[in-house]
Amino acid sequence: MTNQSNKNEQNEKGVSRRNVLKWFGLGVAAVPILSAEKDGGCKREAVKRATHEELVKNSELRRMRSKSAKVDTSQKDVLMTRDISAEGLLAIYRALEHPAKGNVAVKISSGEPGGHHFLSPSLIADLVNEVNGTIVECNTAYFGMRSTTILHERVMESHGFKAIAAVDIMDADGSMSLPIEGGIHLTEALVGKNFGNYDFVVNLAHFKGHMMGGFGGVIKNMSIGIASVEGKCLIHTAGVSRETMMNGDHDDFLESMAEAAKGVADYLGENIVYINVMNFLSVDCDCDSSPAKPTMADIGILASLDPVALDQACVDLVYAAEDGADLIERIESRNGQLTLAHAEEIGLGSRQYQLVDIDQA
Repeated sequence: MTNQSNKNEQNEKGVSRRNVLKWFGLGVAAVPILSAEKDGGCKREAVKRATHEELVKNSELRRMRSKSAKVDTSQKDVLMTRDISAEGLLAIYRALEHPAKGNVAVKISSGEPGGHHFLSPSLIADLVNEVNGTIVECNTAYFGMRSTTILHERVMESHGFKAIAAVDIMDADGSMSLPIEGGIHLTEALVGKNFGNYDFVVNLAHFKGHMMGGFGGVIKNMSIGIASVEGKCLIHTAGVSRETMMNGDHDDFLESMAEAAKGVADYLGENIVYINVMNFLSVDCDCDSSPAKPTMADIGILASLDPVALDQACVDLVYAAEDGADLIERIESRNGQLTLAHAEEIGLGSRQYQLVDIDQA
């Protein structure tokens, strides 16, 4: 959306992050404060809230540990529609005015068998066809029905994805390494080897809770989701092991997700768009074979060219929802917003945004 007239229209229709929070009675104090510890780490305090500026100030020690301090706090456009349908998904993709080109990968979560909250083929088919995309995934590092390529291919078929497009389990033949600049835990992201075959990525995530990350959106979808099995282990152990994802420090894992996502984003440059679908808002991830039933209503579809702004907007909408208590508890109990704070600190994107309602266009 580079056209100036479009920008002017958005400024009339858009709502800043500050005003989104004020709208719903949250003021500007909607994010858990991250306070500096003696060792330079950050911890979540259960009751306090902080403005974005306070959060940045209180995490200064962590930024100093980073190799890069190119922090972007400019306001980014995040588009929103309440129409959770194939038509709504296609409309918000088109509204980004950033068309996919070349060989296009559509990164989704295929969903662990037993769970039914993953994005349905009927919802995404029109978008996948619009971009002439290949649906891509990588195998899981935990034992399950997607831990090998053969099993994962069967899941892709049984969940209906092979019926709408070509499918690629990108780490079937191993990994490729992407450099990470500015990380404090990782120097490389190990992604599926076939990732190098694609020119453009549609990062199409189901936003929901997560057992470890607190929530999962586009940052998780492009870090853990695009990582090969050994790459997933590296993220979970913050660079310690390629063979196991066990025994890693929790906050280091959260930060490592942001770092791995930056490696992917830097590799792609402008050749990526980010979309979060906020439906079936369970506290559990689609990687759970028996996820908890959602206790809050669907919200909509959000999209942006900035992954940090997009995930932050989705988190803020959960906080704004009258029925969001269970998912808020999951996010806070796992210190989930540390991933967003670190992502901004290392230059992946900005937590400041303008929410643009395309339904009012």
